[in-house]
Amino acid sequence: MALAPVLLFSLMLHSFIGWRVAPDLALIDPAMGIAMWIALALSTILMPMGMLARRVAKPPLSTVLTWLGLLCMGLFSSLLVLTLLRDLVLLALQLVDGLWPQALPLTAWRADTAIALPAVALLVTMLGFWNARRTAAVVRIDVPIANLPEALQGFTVAQISDIHVGPTIKTHYLQRIVDRVNGLNANMVAITGDLVDGSVAELGHHVAPLAQLRSTHGSFFVTGNHEYYSGAHSWIAALRALGLKVLINEHVLIQHSIDAQDPEPALMVVAGVADYSAHHFDETHRSDPLKAMANAPEHAVFKLLLAHQPRSAAVAADAGFDLQLSGHTHGGQFWPWNHFVPLQQPFTAGLHKLNELWVYTSRGTGYWGPPKRFGAPSEITHLRLVRA
Repeated sequence: MALAPVLLFSLMLHSFIGWRVAPDLALIDPAMGIAMWIALALSTILMPMGMLARRVAKPPLSTVLTWLGLLCMGLFSSLLVLTLLRDLVLLALQLVDGLWPQALPLTAWRADTAIALPAVALLVTMLGFWNARRTAAVVRIDVPIANLPEALQGFTVAQISDIHVGPTIKTHYLQRIVDRVNGLNANMVAITGDLVDGSVAELGHHVAPLAQLRSTHGSFFVTGNHEYYSGAHSWIAALRALGLKVLINEHVLIQHSIDAQDPEPALMVVAGVADYSAHHFDETHRSDPLKAMANAPEHAVFKLLLAHQPRSAAVAADAGFDLQLSGHTHGGQFWPWNHFVPLQQPFTAGLHKLNELWVYTSRGTGYWGPPKRFGAPSEITHLRLVRA
């Protein structure tokens, strides 16, 4: 990605915000208008650094530029959305004023909204930063399964997803997640993709805490689209070396019982598919829930699929899975982008049913890009199987 086109695009969008807001601030106080333009000019330059700093500078400068750029990106997003909403409100007020002249104090509305807009954007960004950087809360979900055998009553899965270890998420952030997952004493751990944003050489030591994950039956991983941006084959090898079971269109069998002396443990299938878009990077990784289920024993009493994107669900339902765990959407990460997720994915977040298949879509345990979550908090999901 070249720097010049990104800077030009950033300049155009920031100029739009300034054009729509700064003149109204200047009417209140010229210093406020000037301050708005200065802030927008700094953001115009810094925002592209959020993604490109490592190409134009070396640590520690690149780290500082990355943080500043991504913080500016989060603030800019709110400024742009609020500017567009403000314009719509002002347009509606002008239409009313055209029908009933002097009925509304338009000048006061323009002034008040111009002052409120950057204040609200900054507040939302600060709250979003706190939500993004805190350790994800545990979300507990009961999944009702018809004819669930007694041996699987209360079986638990700890799901983490979309952590995005990378420019602003490092070892300590991941360690806090691992510690919280281990406190759940789950029967298995599912990591549903988009773990990293960078190469093994850059980030391999930052994912080391995953080796500490503890559960009855181990930790299972499936690739997300960001693994393929970051060298999926190297990451698969690295994660297997940490003790994770990486599932690429395949399954393993688990025998589970409530009592270790139970002579008839329940047999369950744990399957995983490569990311829905993996074939664009490696045709041999084309996502295939049917292949993942191939040759699974018919007497298996429960079939679980790990699939990074919720849109794997249609084929997963046809393949006969009982539950699919996904991520990818981040729940929209921050408003209003949650309203755009349904344009690509069948589910944004939470537990839904597609025919006989339950699908749980995690809002993600980390974040991507701006350290900002607003209206879509991160989560560590603790799923429990219960008899319907």
